[in-house]
Amino acid sequence: MFNTIGKTVRLTSAVALSALAVGALPQGAAAQEVLNLKLGHIQSEMDLWHFGAEKFKEELEARSDGAITLTIYPNSTLGGDRDLVEGMQMGTADFSLIAGVLGNFAPSVQLLELPYLFRSQDEFNTIINGPIGEEIAANVRETANVRILNFWERGSRQVTSNKPINTLADLQGLKIRVPEIPAMVSTWRAIGANPTPMAWSEVYTGLEQNVIEAQENPIPFIFGGRVNEVQDYLAFTDHKFEYVTLAMSEMRWNQLTPEQQQIVTEAAAAATEAENEAVRSQTDEMLQEMVDAGLTVTRLDTTEIAAAAIAAHESFAETVDIDLYRRMMAELGR
Repeated sequence: MFNTIGKTVRLTSAVALSALAVGALPQGAAAQEVLNLKLGHIQSEMDLWHFGAEKFKEELEARSDGAITLTIYPNSTLGGDRDLVEGMQMGTADFSLIAGVLGNFAPSVQLLELPYLFRSQDEFNTIINGPIGEEIAANVRETANVRILNFWERGSRQVTSNKPINTLADLQGLKIRVPEIPAMVSTWRAIGANPTPMAWSEVYTGLEQNVIEAQENPIPFIFGGRVNEVQDYLAFTDHKFEYVTLAMSEMRWNQLTPEQQQIVTEAAAAATEAENEAVRSQTDEMLQEMVDAGLTVTRLDTTEIAAAAIAAHESFAETVDIDLYRRMMAELGR
């Protein structure tokens, strides 16, 4: 076995091995090329992202009879969200699990990032699985050179903090970590908080050292990142119905044969189904485990918080794509 650029060649006969020693293969010698691909994400091996990535690996390798292999790099090993997008653009990462940070490369994605834009998971799914979702995915391909294979569900985002959050007043001036996503920074500022963009890999330490006072994420992400070890409270704000994309380098996609593209597409669909089901079935168990370990859960009336956020939506949308925003609102019946 020896390595070439991005591939491993397995020689399948003693004759071929002998020929390799003198620098040539005999005519008709059997050889199988194995395509080695890389997937990076920012979460730990405890998170359901990693479960979904492992399912994708399993499906890719099984459906290709081992002709395609996948190496998974969790824990920001290949870098943070921006690094992963840039890696797909340059071809140093083949796949990534990436969400709203794509909006820094393809602005229309930003509209999916507005807190309290969607009132339910069904509303979010209506948009991403319809013509508007297809348009956004096309914008990402054309603008960022990244192909969205599928959207994975993650559940709704909640706020964790070291003080109870019960009203809009409790959020005023709160130094809350948010992803490096302008739509979220703008909206949390409109709510009255002090949003602090920060890479996920820095959040645990930032909370532990009181550099930030709070953060917001879906329950599986909070569980996977062990945030409950450094935060006392979780407030059910349900401010965003969350997703992550299983995304692929368009450069790499274009290098695949039609058969390989079909295998990737089918494997991605199977991994998406498995990850979505895991989110639906395991979120409550994860929350209960954190509660049993000492996390206090508060449930609040979010009417005032949502109103403050929604008031800022249209002005932000004007900086991105106001027509697309209005079409989205019309599709949602608002």
